Amino acid sequence: MVIMPRQKFPEAEARLFRRVFVCMHCGAKLRADPAKIRLKKVKCRKCKRREFRPMKRGQKSGA
Repeated sequence: MVIMPRQKFPEAEARLFRRVFVCMHCGAKLRADPAKIRLKKVKCRKCKRREFRPMKRGQKSGA
């Protein structure tokens, strides 16, 4: 039996991953403008640092 991967909807992809960044220090998720992230104008709500990475679009882990 072959299991087909689930279809990805563009609306869901945009809602979950567009403009979402993750703090490099504490892992908090934040939705912000990418230009402001590059200019370091946005601070993390939890640890007040300014280093962010884009959220990964891979599979979510259950652990």
